[in-house]
Amino acid sequence: MNPMMFPKMLTSHGEGWDWLMRMHPSVPKTYLFYVLPMSLIPPAMLLYAWANYGGPPLPEITRNEALFLATVFLVAELVMVPIMGRVLQMIGQVANSSPAYQDTFTLAAVVPTPLWLAPLALFVPSLVFNILMMLTALACSAALIFQGVDRTYDLRDEGHSLLVAGSVFAAGLVAWVIMLVLAFVSWGAVLT
Repeated sequence: MNPMMFPKMLTSHGEGWDWLMRMHPSVPKTYLFYVLPMSLIPPAMLLYAWANYGGPPLPEITRNEALFLATVFLVAELVMVPIMGRVLQMIGQVANSSPAYQDTFTLAAVVPTPLWLAPLALFVPSLVFNILMMLTALACSAALIFQGVDRTYDLRDEGHSLLVAGSVFAAGLVAWVIMLVLAFVSWGAVLT
């Protein structure tokens, strides 16, 4: 995928999204060459933060415990994208749309891009800066959803677009919360 298309995808229903739908990447290709590399960023940055900023607010954990947490998070990310692709396909029924799994998987792969990139902010040792970057990433993901549902679900009505975008955003938040709960449960298991 062309990273130069993402700014256009944030602000336009057409530009960027038309290109992506014309390109029509296969699910295995998208998974191996986009989802997998992008999913490596948050666990890698978690390990970077552990190695460079140990201590408050991070509890003292060993290298193996940090690797375990990073692995759990990576596996959760890799499992969540295909599941979200299927959930997004079912959401199409809300607007009487039947998108192909390939299209909803592509949407599920593109939308978390800002959330995958946000941990790069951990290079800056500021909690406030990192929280702001995560909130910005969440807003950008919401914009990607809003702009992407028209092309993915082939919607022409603004009411249906808003309904589907809200449903997709809610499903994404549920997935995000599940991943956070899994991370905190794993963190608790490591600390006990």
